[in-house]
Amino acid sequence: MASRNVNGAAWSTGLCGCCDDVGGCFLTWCFPCITFGRIAEIVDEGEIPCCASGSLYVLMCMTTGLGMGLYSCFYRYKLRRAYGLAEKPCADCCVHFFCGACALCQGYRELKNRGFQMHLGWQANAARMGMGMTVAPHVDPGMTR
Repeated sequence: MASRNVNGAAWSTGLCGCCDDVGGCFLTWCFPCITFGRIAEIVDEGEIPCCASGSLYVLMCMTTGLGMGLYSCFYRYKLRRAYGLAEKPCADCCVHFFCGACALCQGYRELKNRGFQMHLGWQANAARMGMGMTVAPHVDPGMTR
């Protein structure tokens, strides 16, 4: 991954700010795969649906134990890169290996604080925010003079 960017923008909440969003914290505690899937869908701008990302996360956790660390730290990196956030308090992989649930909660809160309604997914958020959707202009059939 890229070198540490400690001079980036500050996160909207701290790593241990789970009480800032009790609902997101509870969701992550009970179903981290849903939290991860929602984050991944937003970060990937809808390329991979929440269900697919969440399922892959569960599969990686069950088979290799790497879901909580390796797979999720990649999405933390992508989230940081997208918003110019600092790599704090330490490297992304360290945060996810040692504080995985807190890291997922922080990423979830960051996207919520940036205006995303996490339960809606990428397409509904993009339509609601007027971003990421390009529509071809309307063309009348035939030529007129």
